[in-house]
Amino acid sequence: MSATSPIPDKPALEGLEAKWGQTWSDQGTYLFDRLRAAEAGRDGVYSIDTPPPTASGSLHIGHVFSYTHTDIKARFERMRGKTVFYPMGWDDNGLPTERRVQNYYGVRCDPSLPYDPDFTPPFEGGDNKSSRAADQLPISRRNFIELCERLTVEDEKQFEALFRQLGLSVDWTQTYRTISDDTIRQSQLAFLRNLERGEAYQSLAPTLWDIDFRSAIAQAELEDREQPAAYHTIEFPFADGSGSIAIDTTRPELLPACIAIVTHPEGPHKHLIGTRVRTPFFGAEIEIHGHHLAQPDKGTGAAMVCTFGDVTDIVWWRELRTAADESLPNMTTIGLDGRFLAEAPVAVADDDARAWYAENMAGKTVFSARKALVEKLQETGAMTAVGKPFQHAVKFFEKGDRPLEIVSTRQWYIRNGARDETLRDQLLAHGKELTWHPDFMRVRYENWTGGLTGDWLVSRQRFFGVPIPIWYALDENGERDYDRVLTPDLASLPVDPTTDVPPGYREDQRGVPGGFDAEKDILDTWATSSLTPQLAGGWQRDQELWDLVAPFDLRPQGQDIIRTWLFSTMLRSTLEDGRSPWRNAAISGFIVDPDRKKMSKSKGNVVTPADILDAHGSDAVRYWSASSRLGMDAAFDPQNPTQVKIGRRLAIKILNAAKFVLSFPVPEGAQVTHALDASMLAALDRVVVEATAAYENYDQARALEITEAFFWTFCDDYLELVKERAYDRTDVGQASAALALRLALSTLLRLLAPIVSFATEEAWSWFEEGSIHTAAWPAPLGTDGDPAVLATASEALIGIRRAKTEAKASQKTPVSHATVSAPADRLEALRAAADDLRAVGRIARLDLAEGEELRVTDIELAPVEASS
Repeated sequence: MSATSPIPDKPALEGLEAKWGQTWSDQGTYLFDRLRAAEAGRDGVYSIDTPPPTASGSLHIGHVFSYTHTDIKARFERMRGKTVFYPMGWDDNGLPTERRVQNYYGVRCDPSLPYDPDFTPPFEGGDNKSSRAADQLPISRRNFIELCERLTVEDEKQFEALFRQLGLSVDWTQTYRTISDDTIRQSQLAFLRNLERGEAYQSLAPTLWDIDFRSAIAQAELEDREQPAAYHTIEFPFADGSGSIAIDTTRPELLPACIAIVTHPEGPHKHLIGTRVRTPFFGAEIEIHGHHLAQPDKGTGAAMVCTFGDVTDIVWWRELRTAADESLPNMTTIGLDGRFLAEAPVAVADDDARAWYAENMAGKTVFSARKALVEKLQETGAMTAVGKPFQHAVKFFEKGDRPLEIVSTRQWYIRNGARDETLRDQLLAHGKELTWHPDFMRVRYENWTGGLTGDWLVSRQRFFGVPIPIWYALDENGERDYDRVLTPDLASLPVDPTTDVPPGYREDQRGVPGGFDAEKDILDTWATSSLTPQLAGGWQRDQELWDLVAPFDLRPQGQDIIRTWLFSTMLRSTLEDGRSPWRNAAISGFIVDPDRKKMSKSKGNVVTPADILDAHGSDAVRYWSASSRLGMDAAFDPQNPTQVKIGRRLAIKILNAAKFVLSFPVPEGAQVTHALDASMLAALDRVVVEATAAYENYDQARALEITEAFFWTFCDDYLELVKERAYDRTDVGQASAALALRLALSTLLRLLAPIVSFATEEAWSWFEEGSIHTAAWPAPLGTDGDPAVLATASEALIGIRRAKTEAKASQKTPVSHATVSAPADRLEALRAAADDLRAVGRIARLDLAEGEELRVTDIELAPVEASS
């Protein structure tokens, strides 16, 4: 063995990230070897569908946590001989990026404005003190997109630098951006194939709408948040004047859009089903219907159906109009800006009521309109009670600040199994075929898939994203003919319909009767992110690569995006290839603060990792990450990162132990002949087997636990036991000790290399050629030894140390005589290590005796010589 780099006088962790990061880059240590992969075939490749982090700000400690889990597996598989395909993507487009650009530069997009080639944003980062839309400068769509691209590129540079510092063994030549031309081409191609097969379609329907982002929101992007509310009791008079029925509602402002009343078919008002009533003050005549979703024990036992107050209103509207009344109207009252429309719905026939609406509700926010209408209904006597305030769950866009409204808009959808039982069964079957780590995460996927209520809404009324590659033919009146959708030639992709022209048309026909009009919407960011295996793996771009890596071996991700990223990727692969896109899914838990609260920007408890990495070193942070099992939440306290400190201690000990072991040269032809050495190596064989099985099963925490426990036994006990013999070249056991030490060091470094990647690489370079991360994974040495010898000797050594401590003597104090007792079945193991015990304990005479337990029964310290 020839050393490749000198052993420093004082090994240190400082500077290892920069040193080895540059070496790995220069030597191409982690590059995907295409030729080797082709020779080995698909079974010789390990491919990872790496999560593309959202390039809209900074990485947080949760990224470090989960990405380290993936890297550990990548390093293990690489050392096992697999050609690892480990790409990295950047999720550039979407609402988070737009919001960051708005706040960072103090601008907002107004597509009606012309492009300004000399535009300079009013703010740059921290200079912008307000994020209110009213304070933001409106700019053209093109100017806005240019700012998005500028900022995301800068974010991605910082992300890559941090990931390199962390030591991710990514192939940095295999990267992609979700807004690049290649990505847009593949995303548009996949959508057009969905359209051709009938899986993509458009529909005018009630839509969950974010009034701040001015965009439709999909079911997977919703979250419930507790909000204050109050029940208002409204009396609806019967149309024949015979009385009234009381209704409790939390949204009285939607009374102008009330189209029906529902009650349970077996509830207290079942006798009123079919009766007609009038909306108080507004005077529209509506009917009382029976429906099983009406709750007879909630409120008054009847509810008003408005278009639309919540998701249940949509269900009632759809089912009632199908079952009983094809003309049941959809009366929109709230506009896309969240304010009430200028004109009352047509069902409001009373002139006075229409005039009052125009003066008191038109153009008002929901809050203001509700206040005005409540006062009016109380004045007329139609509102008989306002209940006490309470909290209830309200639908929000997961990245939004205000409750969603429901408005009718025309949107694009992709079928997802909600209304297709065959497709749903396929998705559930593929979920069962997938190996989940941990397995209980499968239930979340199955519950989501089985509980879908509508197809996937994929269009967004935003700007920075993949354009939907569609145009519409215009009729003789210049109106869109939605039955005549125009699509591009596939060879022309990527396209932007707002600037490109459909086949067979000219630019001067844009927007004129008989011409065409562009689809201005973009695809939801998940519609692109759902294609990450295809984007990274060369689908429809590099068939050879695609065949080598797909289906991918691993999808690593967070548990919170099973319903979005994992499900949508499974859906696209099922629709396109009829198979799961991966073989394994590794689901990381959350990072929580010391109070066990999930870290989030909104709570202000997010920890950015740069300072932690600088202060403690990457190996220490990697150790902390590896200590948690997949699917389990991990607490992190930046003021007292205990596990990180333990990891740093381990990394330092690796360097010091390696230097110490390498100080003992291994003689030519050396063999392991001593019982203690053979025992240590036999015990290490067990560690290799158990740690390897844990790594194979995606349980890096167990692999670390097993390996680390033995490493400290090796350092604290075995090294101490054999060092005197290893120093003494006249001892016949010296060669055995030196060789055993070297073999153990080589094995332990490789077992720890996936986790403590920098310190192990440094130590490896002191005695081996090449990178430890491309070295062969250790196999059991098959040493014929009894592990009990080391275990027994370690226990005896602890007893000797304790006896000296109790005598208030230094561990270096010589011992005239000591007696160690042990059960009969352990005495032989103790005898095999007696010479090493005598040497390390500085014991002149060591007697071994049979006893009930292993302990030091007698110890006599040597007299301290008087100083001259």
